[in-house]
Amino acid sequence: MVTESIVATKGLSFAYGDIVALSDVTLDVPQGTVGLVGANGAGKTTLIKLLLGILPSEDGSINVLGHSVNTDRLAVRSQVGFMPEGDCMPKDQNAADFIGYAAELAGLPTRAARQRASDVLTLVGLHEERFRRMVEFSTGMMQRAKMAQALVHDPTLVLLDEPTAGLDPEGREDMLDLIERLHGFGISVLVSSHVLTDIERTCDWVVMLDGGKVLRSEPISGLSQTGVVELELFEDPASVGAALRQAGAEVRIDGTRLLVLVADGDPFSLIRDALVSSGAGVRRLGARSTSLEDIFLREGSETEEGSA
Repeated sequence: MVTESIVATKGLSFAYGDIVALSDVTLDVPQGTVGLVGANGAGKTTLIKLLLGILPSEDGSINVLGHSVNTDRLAVRSQVGFMPEGDCMPKDQNAADFIGYAAELAGLPTRAARQRASDVLTLVGLHEERFRRMVEFSTGMMQRAKMAQALVHDPTLVLLDEPTAGLDPEGREDMLDLIERLHGFGISVLVSSHVLTDIERTCDWVVMLDGGKVLRSEPISGLSQTGVVELELFEDPASVGAALRQAGAEVRIDGTRLLVLVADGDPFSLIRDALVSSGAGVRRLGARSTSLEDIFLREGSETEEGSA
């Protein structure tokens, strides 16, 4: 079934006894590389388990790749790969045997499963180590092996729960590079992480959770654009600031730096005209963006104030 959405939920809620993990979560997430972000306990892992049908949904509907998780769970799992956060690999086996076994569980004949396992282990950077027992693996190698088992059945979507957890800087870079490459193979990715810089680097869409509620679900590019232009001059910016205000722009001056916001029209044209009229020299000019961390902290504080 062809669908433009990889995940669609409506009114989804879940509680562990008296503890509410998710509350009225409604999402429509497009194909691509999606970041699922939030602090520990925000509901990220619970949402992933609901998407896979590991937890039964109590209220609301869940569709993954156009299939209802409640009524067509096998169809979902056949098209979805899952890389869990915890330590789950059998350490007494070598990677080639276990990944090949995972491919057979997905329906591949034995010979094809062995070849597929070799191909995927090469993709994740474990070709030379594929016959080593996983008890000998470093944390980075174990994370790659978990990624391999998520990919071996050629899924349409992979769910990655904290894929860079416990990795050193080099291992983290390798994992992020691999996540970026998956999109080139036509695989959509949902990355759950509390490391917001990882999401900014790899994803084009973000879902923000806080206290089990959705704060934002939209393209990262739209979130990071503030509409503010930052201008830094070599000299006193007072005359440039005055010219911009006269032209209708909002201007905040901080030393030799100006932050310029224009309600209508092109701010760069106004800045150009103000610079020409003043003869000021420009050190730096560009659109100002904000980080996911800034947005998350601001949205979270606003939510707390609203519920107080």
